[in-house]
Amino acid sequence: MNQFIIKSEVETPWGIARTGCLSTQHGDIQTPVFMPVATQGTVKSMSPQEVWDIGYRMILVNAYHLYLRPGPSLVSESGGLHTFMSWPGAVLSDSGGFQIFSLNDLAKVTEEGVSFKSHIDGSAQFLTPETVIETQLELGSDILMPLDHCITSNASHSELLEALERTNRWFERSLKQHRGRKGQLFGIVQGGLFEDLRTKSVEFLAASDLPGFAIGGLGVGESKAQMHEALDLVTKQLPQEKPRYLMGIGSPEDFVNCVCRGVDMFDCVLPTRVARNGALFTRFGRVDIHQSQYKNHWNPISNTCLCYTCSNFSLGYIHHLFKSREILGLRLATIHNLHFIHQLMDDLRLAIDNGNVEEFAMEFLAAYKPTNEEMRLQAKDRILRDN
Repeated sequence: MNQFIIKSEVETPWGIARTGCLSTQHGDIQTPVFMPVATQGTVKSMSPQEVWDIGYRMILVNAYHLYLRPGPSLVSESGGLHTFMSWPGAVLSDSGGFQIFSLNDLAKVTEEGVSFKSHIDGSAQFLTPETVIETQLELGSDILMPLDHCITSNASHSELLEALERTNRWFERSLKQHRGRKGQLFGIVQGGLFEDLRTKSVEFLAASDLPGFAIGGLGVGESKAQMHEALDLVTKQLPQEKPRYLMGIGSPEDFVNCVCRGVDMFDCVLPTRVARNGALFTRFGRVDIHQSQYKNHWNPISNTCLCYTCSNFSLGYIHHLFKSREILGLRLATIHNLHFIHQLMDDLRLAIDNGNVEEFAMEFLAAYKPTNEEMRLQAKDRILRDN
C-alpha cells in the first residue's frame, strides 16, 4: 500500500512545492506538516488535548529520553505511548542520535554502537542500531528513525565520510531488525555540506524501498544559504513519490523557504521553547513580551489570530504574567505560537493547492523579519501599529 499520496505540485523558483497525505496507524496526516516536539511524552506546558484542539495530528517524541526514563518496557506495559500520554494521533520517534552525540566526551562510538553516560544519573549505557529500533517498537511509534552517527556539518570531508559509511552500515542493521514489523522506518540522509557525500547517502538509501526519508545534519550552524543549497540537491535526488522530513528546523521563514523546496515534514523545539522565553510569533516577526512597551497594551498579540490566547487575553496581561513568572504566561505563549505555526502550514497547503504558493511565499518573507535586535524592534513597532 502506498503510504504517501501527492495531491498537488507547484513549481517555484526554488523547487517543487507539494501537498500530500501521509497514512499512519493513527490517522492520515496532511502535508506539509509541522510536528510539535513532545521530547519526554509531553509538549511542554500543554495537555495533549490542547495540542489536538489546535489541529495537530502528529507529534515527535525522543527515544533517547524515553529509553532513559521511564524506560520503553514501562511504556509498553501501559499499552504503548499513545495510551501512556493519552494522545490519539500519530507519533514519530527520533532515535536520539543527535542527543547522544551531543554528549561529546560522555559518548564513545564503536562499530557495534554507542556507549555513553546517562545525563540523568551518570549510569553507563550502551545503544546499538538494533536496541534503538526495539525501543521505538516498544513505544509503539508510527514512524521510526534509525540510529545515525551525527557529527558537525563543518567537519572535514574524511570525518563526514567515515560517519556516513558507519551510518549506512547501521541502517542496514536497523532495516533488518525492523523488517516486517509495525511502523514506518525512514532513512536519514547525511553528508554535511559536501555534494558528493549527500549524493552517496541518497543513492544508498534510495536503493531500499523505504516509506520516507529524513534529511539530517542541517540547522546545526551552517548559513541559510548553505542549508538551502544542500536541500536543493537532496530534494531533487530523493524519490519524488516519498515524503521528505527535514529534521530540527522550526523558524517560520524556514518553513516557507523549505516547503517551496519540496520539504513535507518538520519538527523543532523552537516554537515552544521561545514561547516559554516570551517570544511570540507574528506575521512581522517575533515580539518580546518582556519589553515594557507592552505593559499597558490592551489588544491581543494579533487581531487576525483566532487562537485561544488572542481571543481572550491582551498583550498587557501576558506581559504581566511573564513579569510575575506565572505558569499561565508560558502556556498562553505556547498556545499562540503553536497555533501560528499550524495556521502557517494550513496557509501553505492552501496556496500550493491554489497554485499561488510563490506569491504567498514572497509576501510572507517580505513581511516576516527573522530575529536579531534590529529586526525585533522593527517587528515590535509594526505589530503595535497593526493592533
